[in-house]
Amino acid sequence: MGHRLTKIYTRTGDTGETGLGDGTRVSKDSQRVHALGEVDELNSTIGLMLAEELPAGVRAALAGIQHELFD
Repeated sequence: MGHRLTKIYTRTGDTGETGLGDGTRVSKDSQRVHALGEVDELNSTIGLMLAEELPAGVRAALAGIQHELFD
């Protein structure tokens, strides 16, 4: 299992930038931030699928993909 994030918060104010996990700052309208949002939406959709009854193999595959996307 990957690392679990228990606290996510901001303390830098809103200057039109956002901080990445490595500490660098990028514009909120950058392609990288857009891509991260798309991955987050895909991860959410997989989570909705996992809330339904699925064959064990499909469930295991989707859970693995979800963990990889989150990491």
